[in-house]
Amino acid sequence: MNKGELVDLVAERTGVTKKQADSILSATLESIVEAVSSGEKVTLVGFGSFEPRQRKEREGRNPSTGETMTIPATTVPAFSAGKLFKEKVAA
Repeated sequence: MNKGELVDLVAERTGVTKKQADSILSATLESIVEAVSSGEKVTLVGFGSFEPRQRKEREGRNPSTGETMTIPATTVPAFSAGKLFKEKVAA
């Protein structure tokens, strides 16, 4: 499912126009991205949590040359599925 299909489904289930559903979905996603990028954790009960995670500096290899290189520390976004989400997928 892509964003357009999700917008169609949300519009159908909520009775709003596709334009309104797209606006709401876009605002929700932007809000999550802004919160996580500023270091906050966003928890949606039953769905999951979005949070920034720290990756330590580590050694890696250049795949084309085999040369050892240092991969710098960085912050990455992470998602952890909630209990209800996990149960629904496992069923």
